[in-house]
Amino acid sequence: MSYTIILLVHSWLRWIVVVSLLYSLYRAYTGWFREKSFTNFDNSLRHSVATIAHIQLLFGLLLYGISPIISYFLSHFSETVHIREIRFFGLEHSVTMLLAIFVITLGSMIAKRQKIDRLKFRTIAIWYTIAFILIIVAIPWEFSSMVSRPYFRI
Repeated sequence: MSYTIILLVHSWLRWIVVVSLLYSLYRAYTGWFREKSFTNFDNSLRHSVATIAHIQLLFGLLLYGISPIISYFLSHFSETVHIREIRFFGLEHSVTMLLAIFVITLGSMIAKRQKIDRLKFRTIAIWYTIAFILIIVAIPWEFSSMVSRPYFRI
């Protein structure tokens, strides 16, 4: 696969990650506060969100390996660590997203092992909220004055 295709998929897949996380958070908070039953659908959603996040991680790792920005960042680290846009992709975005995927994975694993439905919802709500915040902070939004990327690549 070419760099352009991987970048395009990674860019569009972020929306699936964000929307699936938001929906999962809605279900988790609703289930937690209204003391609903944790259904097979909720369990499938928990698992699907983690799977989608892991697929996004794979595309991110592929990009990290072939990106000219990352290559330049790594080969000129002492200089580029002081350049905001290059440092963002080479370090900040990558580390924060890895941490977010770790948090989703851990939250999913802990929720899966809970015996009480309310605790399953609460676990997902807390862990996925932390991951969601990390993801929102680390996405290069189009409105960002420092590191701007289009909402939808074509």
